[in-house]
Amino acid sequence: MGVVMTDPLIAGAPAAELVRALAAAGQTVATAESLTAGLLAAAIAGVPGASVVLRGGLVVYATDLKHTLAGVSDELLAAHGPVAAGTAEQLAVGARIRCCADWGVGLTGVAGPDEQDGHPVGTVFLGLAGPGHTEVVRLKLHGDRWSIRIGATHTAIRELLRDLRGNRSSL
Repeated sequence: MGVVMTDPLIAGAPAAELVRALAAAGQTVATAESLTAGLLAAAIAGVPGASVVLRGGLVVYATDLKHTLAGVSDELLAAHGPVAAGTAEQLAVGARIRCCADWGVGLTGVAGPDEQDGHPVGTVFLGLAGPGHTEVVRLKLHGDRWSIRIGATHTAIRELLRDLRGNRSSL
């Protein structure tokens, strides 16, 4: 099965809406992605005009790269592992700082087929770091690897849009 980048969950209306909202606010975004391996950055980049808002992205699939590229502390990784709220938060902050963006988004989790470090398949932590605040949202997604990765990407876009609009609500 091939990937079609016009899939509305990847590069459709939500991503276009995010690019428009960031551009209207004069703000930029960067990502640090583990389980999504660059899907979020690709979704944003798939929108015409994305170059105005997308600063870059870090694919930190390997645990050691979470530290060396994104700045997640070795102590946090040793104590809590790569799939943790603190890891997602530090990924988001690291993306924001290292790419000089207004917003940083961090994604880490378990896409399957097996659980990881006691976390069941579908566990995802989404970190958002923006002007004046940082937060982490824990998700429980269902489906196969691809569905979980797409769901995490879609949720990250939706949650960043909510933050941009100052309309936070819990999932």
